[in-house]
Amino acid sequence: MKRSDLTEKILDIKREKEWSWSYIAGEIGGCSDILIVSALLGHMKLTKSQAAVAGKLFGLSKTEIAMLNEVPVRGAGVPMPPTDPLIYRLYELVMINGPALKVLIEEEFGDGIMSAIDFDLELARVASPKGDRVKIGMCGKFLPFKYTAASEQHRERHLEEA
Repeated sequence: MKRSDLTEKILDIKREKEWSWSYIAGEIGGCSDILIVSALLGHMKLTKSQAAVAGKLFGLSKTEIAMLNEVPVRGAGVPMPPTDPLIYRLYELVMINGPALKVLIEEEFGDGIMSAIDFDLELARVASPKGDRVKIGMCGKFLPFKYTAASEQHRERHLEEA
C-alpha cells in the first residue's frame, strides 16, 4: 500500500461515517487540528500513540497505523503553482506579500528564516457584517543563518566579515 492509498481510505471512512475534521482531530488529540489533519492527508506524521488512536478510530491494520507514524514526503502531490483556487490564493498571498515580510523580518530579527518545523499555525473564523473572514496565524521560531567554514582559521575570518 502507498501512503496516498491510506489517505484515500481515511477520506472514504470519514465520508461514510459523516465525521468532521474537528471531530476526528478531537478524538486523536495531542496537538493542533491542523497538524492532525495534515498527517491524515499524508503531509505530516502522527506520534505512535496518536497513530494508535487513529488506527482504532478508522479500523486500520498494524501496517497502516505504522504508516501514520512514518516520516512523509511533505507536499507530495501538490502541483506548483497550485491549481486548487484556495491553495493558489495562499500561494499568491506569499508571492505578493512574501518579499515585504522577508525584509520586515530581516529588519526586526536579522539574517535568517522563520522555522516551519518549530512552528504553530492557527485557523479561526472571524464574524464580519460584510461576510465571515478567515484568520490564519503563523508563529515560527526565528533561526539565524550561521556562517561556518571548514577550518577554525577560516571560520574566524568569516565571522569578522559577517
